[in-house]
Amino acid sequence: SMKLNRDLASVDPIPPSGMARAQAIMQSGALFRYGEFGSERAESTLLEVDFAAYVGRRYAVALNSCGCSLFIALKCLGVEPGDKVLVNAFTLAPVPGAVAHAAAQAVFVESTEDLLIDLDDLKVKAQSSEAKVLLLSHMRGHTADLDAVLAICNELGIKVIEDCAHTMGGKWNGQFTGTFGAIGCFSSQTYKHMNSGEGGILVTDDDDIAAKAILYSGSYMLYRQHIARPADDVFEKYKYQIPNCSMRMSNLAAATARPQIDLLPERTLIWNERHDRLAQKLGQIQNIILPKRLPGESYVASSIQFRVMGLNDELFKHFLALTAECGVKLKWFGNVEPVGFTSTYLDWKYSNGGQMLPRTTKIMKQLCDMRIPLSLTLEECDVIVQIIAQSLAAVHET
Repeated sequence: SMKLNRDLASVDPIPPSGMARAQAIMQSGALFRYGEFGSERAESTLLEVDFAAYVGRRYAVALNSCGCSLFIALKCLGVEPGDKVLVNAFTLAPVPGAVAHAAAQAVFVESTEDLLIDLDDLKVKAQSSEAKVLLLSHMRGHTADLDAVLAICNELGIKVIEDCAHTMGGKWNGQFTGTFGAIGCFSSQTYKHMNSGEGGILVTDDDDIAAKAILYSGSYMLYRQHIARPADDVFEKYKYQIPNCSMRMSNLAAATARPQIDLLPERTLIWNERHDRLAQKLGQIQNIILPKRLPGESYVASSIQFRVMGLNDELFKHFLALTAECGVKLKWFGNVEPVGFTSTYLDWKYSNGGQMLPRTTKIMKQLCDMRIPLSLTLEECDVIVQIIAQSLAAVHET
């Protein structure tokens, strides 16, 4: 039978210029993000300038992870312990983790079959919870109708944080994700669109949010070393009020990430070509359903999701075992026990408080997820689809 001879978890090397820059930083020993006397321009500072320019926002703050950028975003919007924060239920553990980090309470909103936030449930939960913030994950690169989301939130006085861990370089109606809400948060974790091992970037156009984020990130009194920042008088308002949470990205991580900004357009073409080849062929298999995309969405598909219909838990596990034997390791959101990076709102006992979302639960039971390495060939895409098709056929015969 067919076999895929490659690891779906493989990643591309860091660009040579990033490696050279990291080498130079190690040579100097100046790995920390600030210089005591402020003579050098730190790599993390330059990453902030470049990334702000890339997405077209005034300010950017480079952080240790997207998860801690979400935490800081919540704090910058004034979220206090015990406050309610709306979160779309289809997301990953760092998102409710950030809410818990801010000692707030997550109110989960249902997902649609197309893996987007359910706008009707959003309206209901927004009114019943009286939450003042929506933490919106563009989960796995599926972007909701952001005009509709903002219309609901603006009407109810709700501020929006966009979790763009899976949409760096993605757009809604030609405008970058992360520039619709008050704050956008991006990831440079290894499997994301830019790889610095771990990392996050917070972007905003708001002076007060930017100053607070820089102080929270751990600037001490060296905030003038930031370039993509508001004026000194904004910091004067907050510098004795905001705790230092030591979360700013190191120079080493920033050096590896920075040259990758320029690679995003090229990477987008490569990923999307592979995603679309997989999607087009998977869509022809009986009992497999792919999420429909909205016309306004431009995606950067570093992974693909599809639902497999008509299998109980036991048969689903059998199907996954068969594809894995052939080298195609699929993730499944329906597992009773969370595995690896994959968990659902039912697993986050610290956050859930007994909330039940029947629609999301049903969708998760059917949902598969697969990484798309940049180095995957179109021929390998076809092999993957054949393996999935034959495995599913074999399971339906049992």
